[in-house]
Amino acid sequence: MFTIDAHLDLSMNAMEWNRDLRKSVFELRESEAGLHDKPDRAKGTVAFPELRKGNVGLVVATQIARYVSPGNPLPGWHSPEQAWAQTQSQLVWYKEMEACNEMKMITNIHELNKHVELWMNDNNMQKPIGYILSLEGADSIVSVDYLQRAYDYGLRAVGPAHYGPGRYANGTDATGHLNTDGKALLKEMERLNIILDATHLCDDAFWDAMNLFHGNVWASHNNCRKFVNHNRQYSDEQIKVLIERDAVIGASFDAWMLVPNWKRGTPTPENMGCDLKKVIDNIDHICQLSGNSLHAGIGSDLDGAFGKEQCPYDLETIAHLNKVPALLKQHGYSGNDVENIMHGNWLRFLRNAWK
Repeated sequence: MFTIDAHLDLSMNAMEWNRDLRKSVFELRESEAGLHDKPDRAKGTVAFPELRKGNVGLVVATQIARYVSPGNPLPGWHSPEQAWAQTQSQLVWYKEMEACNEMKMITNIHELNKHVELWMNDNNMQKPIGYILSLEGADSIVSVDYLQRAYDYGLRAVGPAHYGPGRYANGTDATGHLNTDGKALLKEMERLNIILDATHLCDDAFWDAMNLFHGNVWASHNNCRKFVNHNRQYSDEQIKVLIERDAVIGASFDAWMLVPNWKRGTPTPENMGCDLKKVIDNIDHICQLSGNSLHAGIGSDLDGAFGKEQCPYDLETIAHLNKVPALLKQHGYSGNDVENIMHGNWLRFLRNAWK
């Protein structure tokens, strides 16, 4: 089934992990044998051949570069200008992949419809993978007026926060309301019709954003607090507000977001019982809260600095997203429901946002 994955960190993997994503997952694993500089070395699950094998023809692909102030222990850049430069190098990589006919940027409804028709009707296995450009964490936006420049080069979604304190909003494991610059950022995003990605916003900032932002909102990769009681997940109240905003929420495949009491680096998906059914549980919970299948999707984050060591044990590569439809049907979902979750909801959202 044609599949849309609403969150992949492709350029980060290419530029910081030094992965040539034109090679298969298995070639990349072999080339990384013996390396230990990243937690997922020799365990990656995402590359272009596996995306094509799984019929994942459209993704939301990120730029990401955090600013870290003195004393912040998180990895990142020491000035917003450095962070901006990092995102620009990532943009250049995407453009190089377009030049190789590996990828195709999607920025409007005409391009979207043309690309989906290609993937639905052309059996050529070397079709370019469509990508919608998103910024994960807005720290690299040096000032709000930079957002126009980013829109002009193709940016179509922004998550104001990532982990910890941010220049515009606080994110996962942080607290605090939107600051003045954060409010100005949301206003400019609304003017430009940039999608607000509510993922990673801390609770304070989430509720501020829901009250202040009147544009299109989605959550590219978020799971449910019902199953893992951590601020990275959404409470039922937050999910209900997103449903009211006609948002789509993409299920993440990161094990620590699927099973409680995960401690990074010590358990394995097998001994924690982390399988694809845990992903289905999160999708189903969103559908039960909404009373339909119109607000759940896939936002795997399968290349978000983790690999086989921290994803469902019955998923070998991202091609195994093609196991999800059968699992949904086993859970009682109709064929139409499955199509909604695998691609239809994201398409409906984008067509409405870009109409």
